This record gives sequence, structure tokens and C-alpha cells, in this order.
Amino acid sequence: MTHAAPLSDTGSRSPAETDRITAITALFEATRARSRALVAPLSPEDMMLQPMQDASPAKWHLAHTTWFFEEFILKPRDPDYRSPDDRFAFLFNSYYVQAGPRHARDKRGLISRPDVADVMAYRAHVEQALAAVLRAGRDDAAEIADLVELGCHHEMQHQELLVTDLLNGLSYNPLLPVYQAPDGTPAKGENHPVTYTAHAGGLVEMGFDGTAAQAGFAYDCEMPRHKTYLAPYQLADRPVSNGDWIAFMEAGGYADQTLWLMDGWACAQREGWDAPLYWWQQDGEWWSYTLRGPMPVDPAAPVVHVSYYEADAFARWSGARLPTEAEWESAAGDTPIRGNFLDAGEDDGAETLGALIPRAGGGMYGDVWEWTQSPFTPYPGFRPPEGAIGEYNGKFMVNQFVLRGGSCATPRAQMRPSYRTFFYPHQRWQMLGLRLARDAG
Repeated sequence: MTHAAPLSDTGSRSPAETDRITAITALFEATRARSRALVAPLSPEDMMLQPMQDASPAKWHLAHTTWFFEEFILKPRDPDYRSPDDRFAFLFNSYYVQAGPRHARDKRGLISRPDVADVMAYRAHVEQALAAVLRAGRDDAAEIADLVELGCHHEMQHQELLVTDLLNGLSYNPLLPVYQAPDGTPAKGENHPVTYTAHAGGLVEMGFDGTAAQAGFAYDCEMPRHKTYLAPYQLADRPVSNGDWIAFMEAGGYADQTLWLMDGWACAQREGWDAPLYWWQQDGEWWSYTLRGPMPVDPAAPVVHVSYYEADAFARWSGARLPTEAEWESAAGDTPIRGNFLDAGEDDGAETLGALIPRAGGGMYGDVWEWTQSPFTPYPGFRPPEGAIGEYNGKFMVNQFVLRGGSCATPRAQMRPSYRTFFYPHQRWQMLGLRLARDAG
């Protein structure tokens, strides 16, 4: 692995520009190091797993995130750059139509060559070339820094996918292997009744505006900042817990068609859903498969791996509803972004990972993504960027629902009040949970 070299050729950069490049270089190094930490426990066989079309092998994630830097920064901006293999562009493009043809998504697990060593060499090659570009004192240094920052956040999203895709792949192994050794046997918590906080609503602003008050990175789909009206509402003070979900199951929630959306009921019947993904009963007790191996279900921890359809049915059974994303963002307000995240162990400067399982006692952020009832659509005035980069979010703004708050598989650096992720209503393999809302009065 070749790390980005220290800045030396600052040229005529202003102090602010130099600080910006230094910060982006550090972000790049930390992001790439985290990807290495994620795959360190894996065998080459582990890194080939592709259990379904929605998931990709760990090896592909490593290569694709590298291709992103190569395709959008090095190839168009460094005339001296040469790829170690021009065929990688076909293998590791995902959905960027304007970037050229792509290998079939559902066949990524069949790419045994290049092998893992070749992929890691590809990563090192791109990292070395990008480090040289960052320290070259170029006139377009600010534009390059913006693209590197985007590439880092893109890689963070794929780190989350790598973790959840791996969990799904390993879950098919009857040995139920352990990815990360558990730190002792976690004590089960007590499932306390949910409480609600009232919010006045009114005319509120949502989205990212890029001002000093919201300094930092944001995706195009989080903009522009705009006004929306909220009726008074109440929001639960915690996510729905495993204990809450067990009560729903014991009350026949999976068998009561009146609770379900028509599409949701058809999906649940077709897939045979009767519990969250990865759950089973053993000696009268609920267990789940996690990246720490099989674990008894903690009734106080947030429920995870439930679809929008299940979340909606649970909310209806509870006499509540899912919040809108505007309600969630308004309620989050200036809440400190603290929680159970993927990179929790990096606070001490070590390349260690977080818990990788949801834990009780969290706030608005971390542990589990929370379904909202809001479809993933553009904000008023949204315009995607020109070129292939504009395909990042805009082309997916249909048939999906927004989730908020991040999860135990999300890097902390990704989180901000305006951050939106999105999934199809039937999907469950991600770290997906919910928080209830009610109309006021």
C-alpha cells in the first residue's frame, strides 16, 4: 500500500487552499485505510461472495471505488496517467452509462481474475498517482479536491455496502462464521415503553445549503435547501426495539393482512416473511445472525433488517405511522451527531471498527437507518451535475423510500442532518429499522 505523500509542491497556493488539500489528503488516506481494515479478516474466498444481485463481492467494492478515482480524476486530468489494465474500466464500472459499457451486475461474483493481489496492486497504483496529483500545485487543485472528497464519500458508502453484503453472503454458510470476534457476551437490556416528544411543526427549512453553518460535504440530492410546512407531530424518542417487534410477531402481525399494504402483503407471502431477516428461534428464544456470529436477540436493541413494508405494517399495528423525512430532519435539529458507527474505533487513531451490531440506548444517529414514508424524489429546484457524475443520484429518484440517521455500518464522517439514503420497499439486507411518529392531538 502506498500512502499519499506529504504536500511539498505548494506553488502559489494560498494558505486556505493548502489547508484544503491537506485535509482532503488526510481524508483520502483515512478512507482507504478503513477499506483495508474491513477486508483484513477476509480470505480470498470470502471476498468473492455475491449471494444476490443486490449485493457485490468485497473484492469488487475495493476495485470499483478505485476505478471511481481513476475514471473521474486521473484519466481526464493527468495526461501521464496509465491504468495497469484498461479492461478494468469494463469490469468495475457500476451504472455510469456515460463512462462506457459495464460487466453484468449479477455476474460480479464470477470475476475470479484479477485476483485479490491484483486488485490491491491496482488500489496502490491509483493511490500513488492520485497523491502526486494532489501535491502538484495545479491550477485546478480546488476542483480536484472536490472530486477526491466526492470519491472518498463514495468509498464510504461502499464500505457500508461491503459490510452488509458480506453479512448476507456469510449468512448462507451453515457454519455461521464470525467476521469480527465478539467482545464478550453482551448483556440483554430491558425493553422500556416508547415515549414521544411533541414538535410544533410550522414552516421549516430542510436540506443542505452549503453555508458556514452547514460546512462540510453533501450530495446533490440533499440540495437545494428549501421550505416545507409541517403539521404538529410527535416523534418517538427511540427506534423500535427487538422487544417491540417480538410483541408484534406474537400478536400475529405477519399474519394480519389488514395491517399491510397490498404490495407488501404479496411480497411477504411470496418471500415467506415471519420475522426480520437473519432471525430464527432456538429453544424458545429468538436468535439472529450477525457479523459477530449467532447472538441471542437483545429485546432493548433496535430492530434491524426489516423492509419498508414490514415497518409500515408495524407502525399501523402500533397505532402510529412512519415519519416524513422533513419531520425527521426537523426533529434532529442541532442534535449532536453521536452514535454507534462503523468507524467508532478510529477515535483513538487506530484502524479498528465499531460494534457492527445495533445497540440499545442510541439517539437520532447510528445503530439503524430509519425508514420514512417519504419517496426518494428531487427537492424543488434540483439539478444534477453535468456528465457521468450527474448519474450518481438523479437516475434513482423513483420507486424508493428515504431513510435517515445512519447505522452501525455507516462511517461517522458521512453523517449530517440532511443526509438521505434510499432503498426499495422490499429490501431488508441493509441495516434498516424504524422510529414511530404520530399526528399531534
